[in-house]
Amino acid sequence: MSLLEQIRGPRDLDALSTEELEVLAAEVRAFLVAEVSKTGGHLGPNLGVVETTIAIHRVFDSPRDAIVFDTGHQSYVHKMLTGRQDFSMLRQKGGLAGYPQRSESPHDVVESSHASSSLSWADGISRAFEMTGQTDRHVVAVVGDGALTGGMTWEALNNISDDNSRNLVIIVNDNGRSYAPTIGGMARYLNGVRTASKYQQLHQSSRRLFDHLGAPGRALYRGARGGLHGFLSRLTNNAALYANLDIKYVGPIDGHDVRAMEEALRQAKDYAAPVIVHAITEKGRGYEPALADVADQFHAVGQIDPETGEPIGSSGAPSWTGVFADEIVVQAENDPTIVGITAAMLRPTGLHKFAERFPSRVLDVGIAEQHAVTSAAGLAFGGLHPVVALYATFVNRAFDQILMDVGLHQAGVTFVLDRAGVTGPDGASHHGMWDLAILQVVPRIRLAAPRDAERLREELAEAVRVTDAPTVIRFPKGSVGPELVALRRTGDGVDVLREGESKDVLIVAVGTMATIALDVAELLAEQGIGCTVVDPRWVVPVPWSIIELSDAHRIVVTIEDGVRVGGIGTRIRQDLREAGVDTAVTELGLPDEFLEHATREQILERVGLTPTQIAEDLVAQVRGNKIPIARPVDSRPASAGPSSSHPDAAAPSADTGSTPFHPASR
Repeated sequence: MSLLEQIRGPRDLDALSTEELEVLAAEVRAFLVAEVSKTGGHLGPNLGVVETTIAIHRVFDSPRDAIVFDTGHQSYVHKMLTGRQDFSMLRQKGGLAGYPQRSESPHDVVESSHASSSLSWADGISRAFEMTGQTDRHVVAVVGDGALTGGMTWEALNNISDDNSRNLVIIVNDNGRSYAPTIGGMARYLNGVRTASKYQQLHQSSRRLFDHLGAPGRALYRGARGGLHGFLSRLTNNAALYANLDIKYVGPIDGHDVRAMEEALRQAKDYAAPVIVHAITEKGRGYEPALADVADQFHAVGQIDPETGEPIGSSGAPSWTGVFADEIVVQAENDPTIVGITAAMLRPTGLHKFAERFPSRVLDVGIAEQHAVTSAAGLAFGGLHPVVALYATFVNRAFDQILMDVGLHQAGVTFVLDRAGVTGPDGASHHGMWDLAILQVVPRIRLAAPRDAERLREELAEAVRVTDAPTVIRFPKGSVGPELVALRRTGDGVDVLREGESKDVLIVAVGTMATIALDVAELLAEQGIGCTVVDPRWVVPVPWSIIELSDAHRIVVTIEDGVRVGGIGTRIRQDLREAGVDTAVTELGLPDEFLEHATREQILERVGLTPTQIAEDLVAQVRGNKIPIARPVDSRPASAGPSSSHPDAAAPSADTGSTPFHPASR
C-alpha cells in the first residue's frame, strides 16, 4: 500500500519522517496527473501546492483550525489529505467538486471560489473565535499572489492589522501567476523578491554547504534557516511592504521544502498575532508538460494524455471564445478607439489575439473587476470605446461600478460576458446565471445574446458603435453550434426563426436557447399546435415587435439560461402589461438556487429545460390543463441593432476545444 493510500485524515501525517514526506509528495503529484488527466480540472495550481498543503496539515488541526483557500481551485491536495481520494468523478455529477464544498467535508470552509475574498473570511472567522473565547483555534488563509491584485485583499489586510491579537496565519502562495503571469506593481515587487540575486545566491550556496556536511549539516541548515531568511529579508527589504500594516512577515520560504514550511508555520502559529508567511512555489511543479506551457502552466485542462499533456477527445469545433477573439481584432482594426480590458484572464476571455495585434491597446488589471469597470468609464470619457471581457459570474462583483460609473455617466462601454448561463463542472460559484437579471436594471443598458457565431460577430459590431450607454454581449461556454438562419428580420432587429400556421404559441428564445425553442416548436407542430419562434437578438430593451407578436398569439413563452426571477421573461411580461397586452406569459429559466456541478445537459434536464419537458407542459397549457410550467426541482443539500441616438432601439465537463486547456477558472 502506498503512503498516500494510508492517509485517511490529517493526523496520519504526523508520524511520517522527512524522507517519507518526500515520497508522499511524489505520490500526490503522480496521483494528480493520473486522475485529473481523465476528468479535466485544475492541474497546475495543485501540483504547485503539494508540500505547502502537507505542511499546513501537519502544523494545524483541521477542521478545528479553519483553513480557507483563495480561490479554492488549489484545494485538491487538501481534499486528498482529508480523506477524499476518489477522483474518478471529479467535477462530475455525484463526484467531488472542483472547489471546497461544505457538504463534502467539515474540512472545507469557503466554497464561493471568487478570488481575493479569503482574507476577509479569515478576518471574520478569527474575530469570531476571539469574541467567543475560542482562543486556542487558528485560522489559516492560503492566498495566491494573483489574488493580491484584488482590492478586497488590501481592505482585509487593513482591518486585520487593526486588531493584532488573533490567531491568524496568511500564507502567500507566490508562484508569479494567477491564471497567467501576475501583473502590476505588486507582481513586480514580489518578482524582485523571488529573483533577487543576493537571496538566490545566499540561499543556494548555504544549502550546498550544509548538504555537503551530510545529515547533521542538513539538520543544522533547517535550524538556521529561520535566521537566514530574516537576514535575507533585510537584504531584499521584502518585509517593508507589510511594516506599516503592523503584520509580522516570515519569508520568503521554499514552498516545496516541507520541513522549512513546517518550521515557518510553527513560528507563525506560536506568534499569537496575524502573521504573513511568504512561500515561493512553482505552478505545475514536477510535470514537464505543465512547466513547458508558458501560457498558463496547465492552470486548467480538459482530458489529456498524462504522458504528453496533449488533449484528447477534441471536437475541433470553434468555441464561442475563439469566435470573439477573432472578431474583436477585426473590429479593432476598423476602429482605433476600441481598447480591451480584462481582469487577469487575457487568454480565457479571448483578448489574447487583440493583445498580440495591438499590445498597447489591451489592459490586464489583475483580479480587480471593480477597477476594470470604472477605469473603462474613464477611458470612455477620454474618447475611447473599452471592451471589458469577463466571465459572466465575475461581472456580479462589479455591479455598482456598472450602475454608477458606467450607466449613470452614459459611458459607451461594451461588456463581453463569457461562460454565461449554465457552465457545468465548476459548480455553483461559476455558473453565469445572474447577469441578465442583475444588469437589466441599469437604466439605458442594452443586452444582447447571440444564438450562433454569425450573430456574435454582428452584435459585437453593433455594440461597439454605441457611445452613450453600456452594452452587453453574453454567450455560453463551449463550442458554437450550427448557424440558425432567420426567415426574416423585423424593422427593429428581431429575427423570426419559425412561423406557425396558427398563432397558438410565441416562443421568445434568448441566445443559444433558440435551438431548444425550435425543437419545442417541432414537437408542438406534431400535436397540431402552431408555434412561432423569435430571437430578439437584443433582449433589453424589449423590441416593440416582440410586443406586437405577443399580441397576435394566445400564449407567450420565454426561454432563457439565466435565473428566472427577474429575468428576461419578467421584463417582457412587464412591458406587455404596460402596453395593454394581456397575452399570458410563461417564463422559463433557471430556478433561484445555487446549481450543483454537473454537465450542462444534466442540469437543464433537472430543471425542466429540455424540448420534451417544455413541449409536454405547453401542450397541456394550450389544451386548457393548467399545470405548473416550472417543474419542481431537487436541490442539492447545502451546497437592426441598437441606435446610439435612441435608448429603446434596439476540467469542460468534456468541454474540449482546439487547445489543450479546459476553459479556465480562477
